[in-house]
Amino acid sequence: MKILIVGGDAAGMSAASQIKRKYPENHVVVLEATQDVSYSACTMPYSIADPDDDIERLIVRAPKEFRKIGIELHLGHFVDKIDRDKKTVSGRTTKGEEFLFSYDKLFIATGNRPFMPPIKGLDLYGVFPLKSLEHGRQIDKYLEENTVKRAVIIGMGYIGLEMCEALYSRNIEVTMVEAAPEVLGWLHKDLRNPVKKELDDKGIDYFINTKVIEIQKSGSFFTVKTEDKNFETDLVIASMGVVPNSEIAEKAGLELGPSKAIRVNTYMQTSDPDIYTAGDCACARHIITKKCVWIPLALTANRGGRVAAKNIVGEKAEFPGILGTAVFKVFDYEVARTGFNFDEAKESGFDPVEVLITTISKAHTCKNSQKIYVNMIADKKTGQVLGLFMVGKEGVARRINSGAVALHAGMKADELAEVDMAYAPPFSPVWDPVILAAGELVKKLEP
Repeated sequence: MKILIVGGDAAGMSAASQIKRKYPENHVVVLEATQDVSYSACTMPYSIADPDDDIERLIVRAPKEFRKIGIELHLGHFVDKIDRDKKTVSGRTTKGEEFLFSYDKLFIATGNRPFMPPIKGLDLYGVFPLKSLEHGRQIDKYLEENTVKRAVIIGMGYIGLEMCEALYSRNIEVTMVEAAPEVLGWLHKDLRNPVKKELDDKGIDYFINTKVIEIQKSGSFFTVKTEDKNFETDLVIASMGVVPNSEIAEKAGLELGPSKAIRVNTYMQTSDPDIYTAGDCACARHIITKKCVWIPLALTANRGGRVAAKNIVGEKAEFPGILGTAVFKVFDYEVARTGFNFDEAKESGFDPVEVLITTISKAHTCKNSQKIYVNMIADKKTGQVLGLFMVGKEGVARRINSGAVALHAGMKADELAEVDMAYAPPFSPVWDPVILAAGELVKKLEP
């Protein structure tokens, strides 16, 4: 069987590797638009933070390693059309040469791309998004070849805040500009405020409700113009979110879902039974609502690629679903989430109840214990836990996973409050913050 994979990053190479490892008799062809496959995109801000670090070390597996196991890998091949009747894909190489490949089964793993609105100047050299490894290389090179004392970051999402810390660590003065009315608006204000204070304490200037309208270059510096004020800078990072690369699927008539991501069933199968998809270009089923959602995250892409691979070769495997579990750093703080916040739960048809607690990361007898801020949400009718959000200087990044497990299992607040969690003074108070929050929810849920 000829299996054609469009896209050679997380989902695409996970699928390709699994198929060749377990079913080597299949002819697996991968078409990748860039020159890179299989690298740790999530580590790029931390690599950029260190001027002595070589960003090339983020490559997990080089193209030649995939070719050694029998994968026919073509780099610099941009696919722009799928002919479902003829079962072919076509496009152009980076050299401008046309190509055409046939398939028995097709797997679309085109990922996402930076959201770049029609702002004049976003295409100037010195204005960079950060999505691909090539973007990371360009930023590294620019920092090496230019004197950068000031930087403006447009957007205050995960990547924007991680890049803020990266540039700050290189003694660059950072200003952040956010079009939304709040920093991390999905967090409850009681959890948001410590993060904002951390930015203030580090001397980061940030402006919310501020829309960039143009970027101009004059000599060696840029002017970032907004509706209210202008910022002069030596470097601009454009971090305004991402959008799915689903255009070829849409043109081919495949059904799309939220945010124009490609709609799939639990087998990672599109509306065409011979075409599969996974990763940042595709939807996935939410564990709580069972509805199709678009939440692009690394583990989702890798897991989706493996599930798709099994179904392509005739095994039966279902994608378990996602919760949007995520964690990231904002200087000394860990920020984590899983499931729905209060407003999301309400929009999803639940009658949410929430608690907010401030507790500690270790036993009170430990002098270096840190505060942990917790927001937990449950459904008033059933008591089912719907979401967990945490912020703190320690004890958050791993602890959020207990909430994710509870949500996967459909646990109720009273059940979570009785879980037998480990205790030792250097790691947790006797009443773990998650158990404590669940216990407070139980009180609120009582008739």
